[in-house]
Amino acid sequence: MTLDDADRRLVRLFTAGVLGKFDEVLRVRAGAAPGEPDRRWRETVLQVHVFAGFPRLVELYSVLDSGGGLGALDPDEVEARGPDTGERDRARGRALFERIYRDDSTGVRAMLARHHPDFAGWIEEHAYGRVLARSGLGADRRELLAVAALAALGQGRQLASHVRGALRCGAQRSEIDGALECVADLLDPERLASARRVVERFA
Repeated sequence: MTLDDADRRLVRLFTAGVLGKFDEVLRVRAGAAPGEPDRRWRETVLQVHVFAGFPRLVELYSVLDSGGGLGALDPDEVEARGPDTGERDRARGRALFERIYRDDSTGVRAMLARHHPDFAGWIEEHAYGRVLARSGLGADRRELLAVAALAALGQGRQLASHVRGALRCGAQRSEIDGALECVADLLDPERLASARRVVERFA
């Protein structure tokens, strides 16, 4: 199974956003198909801050506004958080974290906690619970976005984890290869070659 055109646009939008390649962001936005941008686009853009920080996301929103924006929130879908849902976020985050890391989840959680007592909690509750476990974009698609961005950032160890995570969440190996190939021109050649080796080893 290969990535369809809609998924390819999301992967390119996400990777270009994470890297701050805003000319490419505008090209992707200009190439939106009828009915796009949609909820999946908005979820993709929200996820950028997990990989590139809030300043990059603020700038990305500004760039996208100049290119036509991301459309209005769908009144028939719950896109906004509403009241505080901290306990739900923790539960959702823990469940997704366990799904992605499986037998390694305890060790990964302990490694994060060693850096700072609050760090593991932020990752699980915010990154996984509030962002990656949101509805509107499946876990398999979110993991493919992670694969492309981590390859572009040269984060080999995390790339290995999310290659396995993508498969555990239902993505196909061919889709992982496809995610890399559709952003190959955005990556430094050495990083691309390294990412392909990681995929070959861990997929």
